Amino acid sequence: MGRRTGARAARAAVLALLGTVAAGAGVVATQAPASGASGRSDLAAVRAATAQFHDVAAARAAGYVPASGCEQIPGVGAMGIHYLHPALASDGDLDPLRPEVLLYLPTDDGLRLIGVEWFVAEQATGGRHPSVLGRPLDGPMEGHGPGMPTHYDAHAWLWAHNPAGTWEAWNPALTCPGA
Repeated sequence: MGRRTGARAARAAVLALLGTVAAGAGVVATQAPASGASGRSDLAAVRAATAQFHDVAAARAAGYVPASGCEQIPGVGAMGIHYLHPALASDGDLDPLRPEVLLYLPTDDGLRLIGVEWFVAEQATGGRHPSVLGRPLDGPMEGHGPGMPTHYDAHAWLWAHNPAGTWEAWNPALTCPGA
C-alpha cells in the first residue's frame, strides 16, 4: 500500500471511529476559560500544556495519531497535518489544555508543531453551541471526509504566526511542502 493510500486509510478509520463514538456521546461540550479570564494568559497556558508535543513522538505516546495529509487551499493557506487524539475527540468534552488535534507542518528537519484545534461532534453538544477559552467554536459544519461527523472546531496558531489572526482556520503564511 502506497504512503498516500495508507494515510487515507488511516484517516478514514479514525474518522469512522469518531462518527461511531460521537453518535453515542451526550456530554455538553462547553468549557470556561482555564484561568477564569480570556485572552493571552489562556493561550499561554495552552502553549505550556502542549509544549511537550514539539516532539511528535511525545504526541504519539500521548495518543495522538495522524489523521490527515498536509492540508492546504491554494491562495488561502495551510493547516498542516492533523494529529488527532481519538479519545479526546470522542468524549464530547472540551478541555482547553487538552486539545483534540495538534497541527504539524512538514519541514526538512521533521514535523514542526504549529497550532492546536479543539473539535467536538455536533451530536455531543446537547444542542448548545460549544466554546473554548470563552470563544465559540466555528460550526456546525459538515464532516470533511467519509465518516467524519458534523462538528464544531476552533484553531489556535500558538507556534506559528498567522497574519490572518490567532483564531483563523487557515494560515496564509504557511504552505505544505511540494504544493
